[in-house]
Amino acid sequence: MMIDPPIDKVVDKVGCKYALVCLITKRARHLLDKKAEMLEAENLRAVSLAAHEVYDGTVEARYEDD
Repeated sequence: MMIDPPIDKVVDKVGCKYALVCLITKRARHLLDKKAEMLEAENLRAVSLAAHEVYDGTVEARYEDD
């Protein structure tokens, strides 16, 4: 089974797996809240689209200092 985008390359963009999961989850929730009609019309899954956005650099993690 081919995974697109490759998870190891997406992890490299964020830094760690935990941060990647948090980022993709947050973005997927936002997509479901704001663009549900677009996702349904294009037959896309929110998590897959969020992963592609991270891989493409459209969405980036932002870290805050304590």
